Amino acid sequence: METIIQQDGKVLEGWESEKDVLSMYTAVQQLSDCRRRQGRRYPLALVLTYILLAKAAGETTLLAIAEWIRLRGDWLQKVLPGVRGTFPCAATYSNVLRAVDPEQVNEVLMSLVTRARAQNRRLGEQQHVALDGKTLRGTQQHLPEDQKKMHQVALYETQTGVVLKEQIVGDKENELSRIQEMLTQQLLKGRIVSADALHTQRAFCLATILAGGDYLLVAKGNQASLHEDLRLFFTEPPLDCQDWRPASQSNTGHGRLEQRLLIASTELNDFLAQEWHGVGQVFGLRRRVHKPLYCTQEWIYAITSLSPRPR
Repeated sequence: METIIQQDGKVLEGWESEKDVLSMYTAVQQLSDCRRRQGRRYPLALVLTYILLAKAAGETTLLAIAEWIRLRGDWLQKVLPGVRGTFPCAATYSNVLRAVDPEQVNEVLMSLVTRARAQNRRLGEQQHVALDGKTLRGTQQHLPEDQKKMHQVALYETQTGVVLKEQIVGDKENELSRIQEMLTQQLLKGRIVSADALHTQRAFCLATILAGGDYLLVAKGNQASLHEDLRLFFTEPPLDCQDWRPASQSNTGHGRLEQRLLIASTELNDFLAQEWHGVGQVFGLRRRVHKPLYCTQEWIYAITSLSPRPR
C-alpha cells in the first residue's frame, strides 16, 4: 500500500482508514483456511489483516506485531468486523502463517497492491516494472550435495521493489515458457516493462501492447539482425536523417570519469514496424569510462514502444 499507519495510531495523509483497511480485509478473505477447526479462536482473514497493518507500520517481528495490534484494539474494533476484546499472541500469528499457502497469499496481495497502485496513479503517469530471472543456489554447507538449483523469474516494481508476480522455471523449461502468465492487462496496463535481451522477442512486444503496457528491450546477439540494423544506423546515420536527439551525462567517482551519450530516433519506426509491433523509437547508449591508464567504451542498442511525443 502507498501509505503507512503511524506508531501512535493516527493515519497518514492519503490513507482512508476504513475504506483501505476493509479492502485489505476483503481481499484476504479469499484465502483458504487450512487450519483444523478445533482450536480456532480468530478468523484467518482477521489475523492476516492484523499482520499486514503492523507490517505496513514498520513492525518486523511477530512479538512486535502482536504488541502493535494489542495497543490499537479500540481503533480496530471500530474499523473491522468481528474484532474481539482479546487479540492473538505471537505464537498464534506464527501458526497461522505456517497454515496458509504462500503462493495463494502472494497472488491475493499482489492483486490488492496492483489495484491500489492503479487507483493512486496520476493521470498519464506510467510506472516502470522489470522482468528479471535469476538462479537460486544453496549456500549453506549442511544442504545436501545433490540439491538442485532453482531458477526464478519475477516481475517487480523498480521503484519500490514490490514483486507483482513470480514463477519458478522447471528443469526442462526456460524463462520464455513461463512469462506469458505475466503479460496480462492486470499487471502491465499503464506500465513500462523492461527485460533482459533474452525477452527481446516479437511475441513479447505484441503481448505487452495488447495488455495496455509499453516495452523497453535491449537488442543483443539473440536478435542479430535487429542488433546489426541498430548498430549501422547509429554508427553511420543517413545524411537525410531528420530525427536525431542526443543527450549526455557525466559523473566522477572512484578515480574515474564516466560519460554517457544517449541518442534516440524515430527514423527506423517504419522499417521495424512490420516485425516489431508498436515500436515508437530506437536508441543507442554509449558508455565511456576514463581511468588513469586507459579508457573503455561500449554501445547498447534498444527499442521501445514509448513515443517521444506526450500521449
